Amino acid sequence: MRKTILEADLGDDVFGEDPTVNALQERVASLLGKETAMIVPTGTMANLIAVLGHCERRGCEMILGDMSHIHRYEQGGIAQVGGVHPKTLRNQPDGTFNHNELLEAVRSEDVHFPRTALVCVENTHNMAGGKVLPLHWMDELGAMCKKLNLPIHMDGARLLNAAVALKEPPSRLVRDCTSVSLCLSKGLGAPVGSLLAGPCEFIYRARRLRKVLGGGMRQAGIIAAPGLYALEHVYPRLHQDHEHIQIIAKAVAGCGSPAITCDPEGAHTNILMLNCNMAYITPQQLCQRMEEVTEEEVAVVGERVVAKMAAINLTTVRLVTHINITPEDIKALVAKMVYVIKEMDRPKSA
Repeated sequence: MRKTILEADLGDDVFGEDPTVNALQERVASLLGKETAMIVPTGTMANLIAVLGHCERRGCEMILGDMSHIHRYEQGGIAQVGGVHPKTLRNQPDGTFNHNELLEAVRSEDVHFPRTALVCVENTHNMAGGKVLPLHWMDELGAMCKKLNLPIHMDGARLLNAAVALKEPPSRLVRDCTSVSLCLSKGLGAPVGSLLAGPCEFIYRARRLRKVLGGGMRQAGIIAAPGLYALEHVYPRLHQDHEHIQIIAKAVAGCGSPAITCDPEGAHTNILMLNCNMAYITPQQLCQRMEEVTEEEVAVVGERVVAKMAAINLTTVRLVTHINITPEDIKALVAKMVYVIKEMDRPKSA
């Protein structure tokens, strides 16, 4: 990837003259089955531009899941920057929401109400543990939104992981979505960058929004080049990250621990949620322990292993695999994880 940065053909992307950016945008648009695409620095910016592009008038409302990344982790940018009101639906454990609740959430034309202008979904769903939205659910949502004359935006930061898990082309997963964001720096492992894809007229508006938000870049080919490399070389091996997660999940479940548990079947892609029994250990304590190394541990595990994970709520730790994690790393992690779980299988009061 670094070599491609040095060798990239460059131009001024603000004027649409960077050949490497143009090649990436064409590649992603084709991959997603959309008319065109636009590069931006981050997924947060891609999602914000998408929302503002669909909700052009102040006083609009968008419908999205209460556990979605846009709602939880993007600083309320849709309201802070765009004056768009969020209407949340309860995300179910698989990352979906109830279609009937969506119908009830859509506003009628009334002077008291904001105007419903957009529905947003996320695939894979981060806070659901990297789960893949079922195709039949997406098809039903698409048919419903078509009748309601509502566009769908997909936060597809990890969309390619979902496509690999379903063994379907990415375009199939977003068939009924007007716009899609795709991140280069998640499973694809590129240093930085995201893309927003959709109809030509929509992306024209998106380019104006990108400019006012400070996302217009000059020789952006240095970002696009590793993205092209990732689509060619990393996308085909994403299944390995999923396989690595299953190895970890089955090892944790096989411990039969009262302190730390997980659901291997619920780990669809490259994210694993570890559930902590607070009588034994908190998520913060588990993360801290996995970064520590004791001499007794080295004697059992055979090497010094440090694993970085994230506590995401009062009872859960999120673990993610990626391109830089090798099969040898997985073996070492499993050995350490099993050791730590056995160490923690004793109540605090004991």
